[in-house]
Amino acid sequence: MTDKTVLYDVIRKPVITEKATMASETGTVVFEVAQGANKPLIREAVETLFNVRVKAVNTTVIKGKTRRFRGKPGTRKDIKKAYVTLEEGNMIDVTTGL
Repeated sequence: MTDKTVLYDVIRKPVITEKATMASETGTVVFEVAQGANKPLIREAVETLFNVRVKAVNTTVIKGKTRRFRGKPGTRKDIKKAYVTLEEGNMIDVTTGL
């Protein structure tokens, strides 16, 4: 069992987009997670913090876009997202917060 403060560092924030809202209809919740977080750690964090059962965890890394700022090129940070599928009968309301 991992310390709760570490688990709060794993899950940064919920992702609330049109695609994430459509995924929530099938029992999937989308979170922005730490770059170094792996699937078992994400599963443990969600189950411990939200008191739900997790069926599956899928992750994806969105590479940062290259943009110009004051004439100089720069790069936005990379973002890792976790698509967490919950067991039947479990749900997380991401609009209420932690």
